[in-house]
Formats: sequence, C-alpha cells, structure tokens
Amino acid sequence: MTENPDNALARIRFVLVEPTLSGNIGAVARAMKTMGLSRMELVSPRQLPDAEALARACGADDLLQHAGIHANLPEAIADCRLVIGTSARRRTLDWETLEPPEAARRLLAEAAAGEVALLLGRESSGLTNAELARCQFLVNIPTNPDFSSLNLAAAAQVFAYEIRRCWREDLTEPARAPSDEIQRDLATAQELEGLHAHLADTLRDIGFGDPDSSKKLLLRLRHLFNRARPDRVEINILRGILSAAQGRKSGRRPTPPAD
Repeated sequence: MTENPDNALARIRFVLVEPTLSGNIGAVARAMKTMGLSRMELVSPRQLPDAEALARACGADDLLQHAGIHANLPEAIADCRLVIGTSARRRTLDWETLEPPEAARRLLAEAAAGEVALLLGRESSGLTNAELARCQFLVNIPTNPDFSSLNLAAAAQVFAYEIRRCWREDLTEPARAPSDEIQRDLATAQELEGLHAHLADTLRDIGFGDPDSSKKLLLRLRHLFNRARPDRVEINILRGILSAAQGRKSGRRPTPPAD
C-alpha cells in the first residue's frame, strides 16, 4: 500500500440497490463493521433503517446512522473510479468476472487512489443488466451449483472478509510501487455517464444504426469503455471528437466538452 491502509478501507463503499428488508440492511452493517468497513450507501430502499435494522446491526448503529440514501444508482456511485457488481447468474454480454479474493485486491488497490464501490443487488433478483453495465467488473461467489442461494448479509460478509484479509496481508508486506493503472486519473462513473449520453446523442444525430438495435449497440459500447477504463483526458478527447461529428452533421461549430 502507498498510504495508510485505513484510508483505503474508508474509501470502499458497499452499495445496496433497492434492498427489501430493513433487517437485511442492519445485518449487512454488522458484516461490514466486523471487518473494519464503514461506508454504506442505500439506493431506493423499500424500508429505511428502523428498529429491526438496529437489532440486526448488533452495535453497528453508526453505519446505519451515516448511511447515504440515494434515489438512483448513478447518484450513489458518481465519484467512484472503480465499480464492481455482484452477480450470481451468467449474463448476455461477456463481462470479466472475478472471484472474491481478486475483487478485494482490486478494490483495495484502487481505493488508495480514490473512491470505489461494490454493488449488492436486490434480495430476490440481484442487479439488472443495466445496473451491471455501469461496472468495470463483476464478482461471483463460487457456491455449490446445486444450492447456490446466499442471502444479502451472507454475501456481504464473504466480500467484507476477503477485503479485510487482503488488507491485513498488505500490512505485513513491504510497500509496493503503485501500478500505472492505479496512478492514472481514471474517469469517474459520472464522467463515464456523460460520455455515454453524449455518444448516444451523437449516434442519433449522425443517423448511425437504427432505433430498434440502438440499446444493444449502446450496451456493447458501455462494455467496451468499461474494459478500456479511459482517464479524464481521454474522455475529453472522445467528447471533443463527438462534438466535432455533431457539428459537421448539423453545420454548426462544435462546442468542446467541459474539462
């Protein structure tokens, strides 16, 4: 690690997307606090933390009190440079899928440079493809294929444990120089969303593709940029190109993107 590892732990947020039961929120808070994690963000919870959540938290009340409440997922991850989504099912697109130890190592390494997030989906159906499309990686717990059911808190405990295990290993190892990717000023989730919105507008303006297939095309382009992980300078270059294409099509002078 290149800085106090406690700071890295503080930059790892667990984002619960539309949790159904307040008791599960409390149980996740307990799972996190036992492993030294403190950042919980809730996206459109069906129930806000209540007495049941406090009871299941077993002393992790501070995580519930300071949990962020968000109307949508983009708001909860806007400033994150790395987003990893949990998934128990195979998906249509070939996302790069990690196992928990590798996901933990990536979260810790990149948390040394900025905010990162692990997304945990709904108890009944997990994360949608649209939500997973905002992630750079997926992570899957290799459960028994004949009985793969894990509740929300149990899954959170597995991930929290792996993060702490990797964090403790870092404490005992000599400091390593950060990789080139960690040193890069990677675009945040919000900046990537700006690119995707601009790209969708440009494709429509220049008449590329047809409306019936545009959703699948845009999903594949999301996947491409999630693999590429552009930095902020590259995002600005790409948006400048898109603005130029729009300006040429309409005959107007393109407006460069904001820095």
